[in-house]
Amino acid sequence: MSPTTHKGDWTTYHRDGARSGVAPHVTPVGKLAVAWRAHLDGAVYGEPLTVGDSVFVATENDSIYSLDRHTGDTKWRAHVGTPVPLSELPCGNIDPLGITGTPVIDRASKRIFAVAETTGSHHVLVGIDLATGRVEVRRDLPTPDGHPRFDQQRPALALAHGRVYVSFGGLFGDCGTYIGSVVGVATSGRGPTVTYRVPTANNGAIWATGGPVITSKGNLLISVGNGAATSDSQPYDGSDSVVELSPGLRRLGFFAPRSWAQDNAGDLDLGSLTPALTSHGRVLIAGKRGTAYLLDVDHLGGIGGALAERQLCRGFGTPAHRGDIVYLPCVDGGLAAVETSGDDIRVLWRGPADGKGSPTIGAGTVWVASWGTGTLYALDARTGAVREQLDTDATLPHFVSPSLSRNLVLLGTTDGVVAITH
Repeated sequence: MSPTTHKGDWTTYHRDGARSGVAPHVTPVGKLAVAWRAHLDGAVYGEPLTVGDSVFVATENDSIYSLDRHTGDTKWRAHVGTPVPLSELPCGNIDPLGITGTPVIDRASKRIFAVAETTGSHHVLVGIDLATGRVEVRRDLPTPDGHPRFDQQRPALALAHGRVYVSFGGLFGDCGTYIGSVVGVATSGRGPTVTYRVPTANNGAIWATGGPVITSKGNLLISVGNGAATSDSQPYDGSDSVVELSPGLRRLGFFAPRSWAQDNAGDLDLGSLTPALTSHGRVLIAGKRGTAYLLDVDHLGGIGGALAERQLCRGFGTPAHRGDIVYLPCVDGGLAAVETSGDDIRVLWRGPADGKGSPTIGAGTVWVASWGTGTLYALDARTGAVREQLDTDATLPHFVSPSLSRNLVLLGTTDGVVAITH
């Protein structure tokens, strides 16, 4: 029997294809307390997903779990490969390296899809039955750059047009030869793939945690890291950018700052943050340089074509957004609530300085965690005031992001999942 669905289900990173991070049917905020902890076989870097009374998570030990939402008890576990120990990688910072990107759930096929990194430098797409844990799809996924040993699958998977979209960047340290890419695979696991490869000679990682953003037209938005071209005298190489792709992964448009060559030379690229797509067709992005750019989703602007820009903060991870307001995860100064109406960029408030994780929104509250202290904050969405906070007594991975499920907040930890009631 398949898990019973609920209007509050969380089936993809930040809940929807637009990566809004907004959850309906969330109970009002009350006193925070740990409801349960699930100690699993590895670290959980992705967001926990939910369908009905089941919580689905993937670990760096190449396992996917279905847990009871009320107790955290294991319903089933599918172990799909042998992860790669850090000692066998040319560089990196995850040990072992297994499933890092947040999986995605396909209601039509009643499967959860994930990509496992396995020994021998393989990236394997698996599709697993939600009810039984049976592996029904298994496909080796060669990376388009031909250098799988240097490629890492960190962004969340996206689901659209009957395909699972998988993004690749490099390992921490940018060692070796790799080129950022996206691959689209039919949910059946069969047939030809569609691919996009950043047109740079090296690097151009697609690595921000949110993965592809699906626009109202069904196209994909991605952000791209620093590339090989580091001088204005060199042709622009598609790096340090926000890119719009068709469902078949043809490039439709892009934005890059005028400082793209200097950004590349100084590792100050836009690719550290997933683009935020507002409800009025605007895109906000702020990467490692700390400059925020406001773009028109229908005309991204090419080189230097932003509608507005201002120095704001260094963004890492994935924003949440509702209407014209974007809640931006900043590693300097904490969360920033940013108003984008009138084609302007205005900071409304800043959150706690250590609240650097990727936020989500529910019941008029912005939820954000600190991967440094393990603290979960519930912030008033209008003012940024701390409504509640809790020391989770857990070690949280970088760029941690909470999932919301009615009265629960779910966080991946370095050894499983913690569920907090409110």
